[in-house]
This record gives sequence, C-alpha cells and structure tokens, in this order.
Amino acid sequence: MNKLGMIFLLAALFLLPMSAAEAETDCNFADEVIKFGAFAPLSAPGAVLAGVVIDWAVQQAADDINAECGIKINGVNHRLEVITGDTEGISERGQAVAERFIFDEGIHGAVAGFHSAVALAAMGILQENRIPTVWGGPWNDNVTANGIIEYEGRPPRVNDGVDYIFRISPSWTMVGAVIADWLISLGVDDVIILAENTDFGQPAAADEKARLEAAGMRVEQFNIELGTEDFVPILSRIELRPEPTDAIHIIITGDTALNLNQQMAELGIAPSQDTICIAGYDAEQSTQFWASVEDGNYCAFNRTGVIPSLFSERAAELNRKYEAYWNDTAPSFAMEPYDSVLLLADAMERAGAFGDPDAIVAALETSDVELTQGRYYFEYGSHNPDLPEDVPKFMWHQWPDPIITVMQYFEFGQSSLDAAVVYPPVYQTHGTSYIAPGS
Repeated sequence: MNKLGMIFLLAALFLLPMSAAEAETDCNFADEVIKFGAFAPLSAPGAVLAGVVIDWAVQQAADDINAECGIKINGVNHRLEVITGDTEGISERGQAVAERFIFDEGIHGAVAGFHSAVALAAMGILQENRIPTVWGGPWNDNVTANGIIEYEGRPPRVNDGVDYIFRISPSWTMVGAVIADWLISLGVDDVIILAENTDFGQPAAADEKARLEAAGMRVEQFNIELGTEDFVPILSRIELRPEPTDAIHIIITGDTALNLNQQMAELGIAPSQDTICIAGYDAEQSTQFWASVEDGNYCAFNRTGVIPSLFSERAAELNRKYEAYWNDTAPSFAMEPYDSVLLLADAMERAGAFGDPDAIVAALETSDVELTQGRYYFEYGSHNPDLPEDVPKFMWHQWPDPIITVMQYFEFGQSSLDAAVVYPPVYQTHGTSYIAPGS
C-alpha cells in the first residue's frame, strides 16, 4: 500500500470508530439495552423497496439517538437497539413477527410498519402485551379507530383500559380526501380505480369511490391481487371502453403498482391527452419509479408528509443522509419510521421509564415535539377522551396534521424533489393544478 493509501486507511480507521468510541467513553451506557421492534416488508409480495427504506430509516434513527448518548432514563443512558422484522406485507407474517418481538426479543416498544393488513393483524397482540406502538406507515382508518370502536366483528382494543396504539401516518380518509378533492377541482366526470385486494386497498378505494360518486362522477373499480405481473386482461377492458376515462388512480403498493403503471403507459392508456395518470404509492421514490415506469412522465402521485420545499433543518439533515445513501429524495416512508423511533424514545425519556407501558402511553398522549415531518401531538386519547360528533373515530391517538399533497412529474427521469406540487393550491409550486402531457 502506498503512503497516500495508508493515510486514507488510517483516517478511516480513526474517524469511523471515533464516534462510537467516544459514545462508549463519554456516554457511559447502562448494561440494559432498550429494544424497539420495527415492522417492514423486506420480501415479496410486500413492497420490498419501501421495506428496505424503512429498515434504513429506523436504524438511522437509532444511530442518531445513540450518538447523543441514547435514551436517558432518570439520568442513566441506555443504548437503543432497533430490530427489524420482515412482514412480507402479509397479515399472518406480521402477527408472527409481533410474537417474535415480544416473546423472543423482549421489545419495549414497536414502530414503523407499512401495510395496513400487517398493522391490523399485529396490533391485537401488541395491545394484549402492553407494547407502546407508534405506527408510521399504515393508512387503514381502523388502525386507530379500533381503539374505541368495534369493526368487522372484532372487539375494540379498549373499554376502560389503556390503549397502546398510536399513528403518525395519515389515515386513508385523510389521504383519499385530497385526491378526490383534486379530481373534483379539475372537473373530471369519469374515473377508474385500480385497487389492491388488501386491508389497505379495498377500504381506500371504497372511501374514494363514495366521495367521487357523491360529487356526481362515474367510478369503475378493478381489484388487483398483489404479485400480479400480467395486466393485459384488465387493461384491454379499459381500452375497449367507448370513450377513454378522464383519470385512472392506482391504489396499489410495491412492484405490482410499478408493473401495472408501465404496462398501462406502454399501451398509451395513461398518462395521455385524454386520461390523467395517478400512480401508486411508491411513485414518489423517483429512482425506482423511472427504472420501472420509463413511460410514466406526467403521472401524478400523492405524497404524504412534508414536501421538500418545506423541509425543516431536521428534515433537510435526514434528507442529506438519505440522498448520500440512496441517491434520491427521502420519501414519507423514510421520514415516518424515522420519526416513530424518535417520538417513542422522547416519550420514554419524559416518562422516566422504558419498562412502564402505561407511563409511556401517558407521555405519548402529551407529546409536543418537532421532528422531520412537523410538530407531533395527539389531540384525542385518555387525556382528552370525548370526541365531538363531527370528529372521525380514527382521530383517537392519531396525529392530526400530516401534510398531504398531489405532485406531478413533468420531465423524464425527474427527481420527486423537482416534481410539481399541483394540489392543494396553498402548496402549489408551478402555478397550476395539472400539467397536460406534452406541455
């Protein structure tokens, strides 16, 4: 090895371990480690791209917390370990992961998540074992509403006891309202919804369909099984319609959505001069989107979470780390899991305990902390249990202020950082609510 190479090697050896070594020396960590379990789809048929991003985000959060001497409980520093479990996006696997977390790993809290089916399946055992949980990803309304109501024949999590389940991602009703309001504002008459046949896709599609039909639109829905690769039978039916539809909304996650989007674009169905393309949830991950949907220019997509133009310094710092690692803009499914770890850690510090679930829940309910996506607080819970009649039941333990926007690509290969925000008007970046293909 030459002298210059030796210098770089020594510099690397010196710089990389130094923060860890200093943390060991200066932080004086206690022997007992605090453990969080993170739910993520790391293999098919789940949204694998989102899963690996979630894993990166929760590990980055743990690294950042440990670099600041971990979670401080009554003056004692505890190292945080986040264990990621592969749910495969399947409800049964999510429940199995929860059981492993609780009975084998001995977790003190649960975070992240992505698929609603997983959250709905896992939260029963999390509740029964009093595991404080901050979901950052699932959208099904019942993820939080099930704390105080019964649905699908299942009993509510809580009668007079403590509810251990919280959510910082929006519910579908919150997200779907923005998409529906955008389409209504554009004056479209005819919409096709392509929805995955899951606990996320079906309620989401039903809610949006009801909103659009209430506004006088004609809505046709096709259901898709995750893992489907050939969409020609469905797309052929769409092509054979007497008149092209005004808009097609893909309410599907993962590779299934990307493959469908590309096949639809290849056939010239959407995006087109006649039909608005609203891509699936993963479209904001621009590198992967363009690798899979090369004909997807002018597709719109919804973004949940703070938009790049409104990044705080904390959000910008996480985005810098994300860009350095992934060469892309940090999506909401990086920021939500990251914040879920920090929020739960903050509650433990304020509770002065990591082994007292009820105290942690009380601290979570009174959260007031600024993280990457904004100021987190929970308006309704045991600290404020009376929801007014006009407040949806899902607002129980639900962060009420996520930013939800409709964005649109207008150049091939464009970063989602540069995509146009077209709705709501207050966040518009290009002075228009829709960019017609070719304009």
